[in-house]
Amino acid sequence: MAKVLNVYKKGNEAAIATGDATSVVITGLAVGTIVATGDYQVAYVDGSQASDKVDVPGFTVLAAKPANPQDVKAAATTDGASVTAS
Repeated sequence: MAKVLNVYKKGNEAAIATGDATSVVITGLAVGTIVATGDYQVAYVDGSQASDKVDVPGFTVLAAKPANPQDVKAAATTDGASVTAS
């Protein structure tokens, strides 16, 4: 079995997510959530063997960026352009 990175909620023995050998994603947190250092921990798991858990540094959940503009149009004016998008 290949080495993977598991993430755990502090104090829990069951992993809440499993990634690959270099990263794992924590999902389900609301925008603006402030996560303190150690609220989550990670460990490498390879088969039945696991490393010690290490605290994840604190972070704040960011808002998703807005979608890209669609149907962008430009109309020339006497001093530049009028640009519209939907």
